[in-house]
Amino acid sequence: MVRFEDVWLRYRHLASRNTVETTVLRGVNFEIPDGGFCWLTGPSGAGKTSLLKLIYLAEHPSRGRIDILGTHAARISRQDAALLRRRIGVVYQDFRLLGHLSAYDNVALPLRLARRSEAHIRADVAEILRWVGLSGRLEARPDELSGGEQQRVAIARAVVGRPKLLVADEPTGNLDDAQADRLMMLITALNQLGTTVIIATHNTGLVERYPASRLEMANGELVSYE
Repeated sequence: MVRFEDVWLRYRHLASRNTVETTVLRGVNFEIPDGGFCWLTGPSGAGKTSLLKLIYLAEHPSRGRIDILGTHAARISRQDAALLRRRIGVVYQDFRLLGHLSAYDNVALPLRLARRSEAHIRADVAEILRWVGLSGRLEARPDELSGGEQQRVAIARAVVGRPKLLVADEPTGNLDDAQADRLMMLITALNQLGTTVIIATHNTGLVERYPASRLEMANGELVSYE
């Protein structure tokens, strides 16, 4: 479950030797139940990425309460936060693949951090890379992959451990419609197995093809939740 109660997020920065405060989220309230699927929409600058950062614990709210998977996120220790993050799969807009690792090793990384056996890792990584159409690119490093291939590796890394919560920021942005639909089938199957899914997107066609709850942001505020 993901719950926001009157959540605000402000950043402070220096401008002309003065400290300036910018409010990027204002009084956000919503709840997504365990196993829910929710689209996050709105124009650029609406606050979507900032909201996702709060969900996967990259930022902390300036005010308000956030509960993630039954945990009061603002009150946990650093060690507990690290353990909670292992239950969250994240697809970043800029991929964040490790350049010195192959596609296989990038995808295997969360399983190795979770201390899975190498036999288990080989089976799971090979299967997920086959599903995203990259079974012939296991040894390719990120700089040898196209943008669409890097995106598919990033998605495979996020879902390979069957996370309890999947958070994705424009996960189909570099993919054609056929690839996007294939990956949505994977994400939908994961959701049906109990993973809570939150996807930020500008792709209205994708939202229409896969109807689900929808959070719409504008100017840092939640303007609708259907």
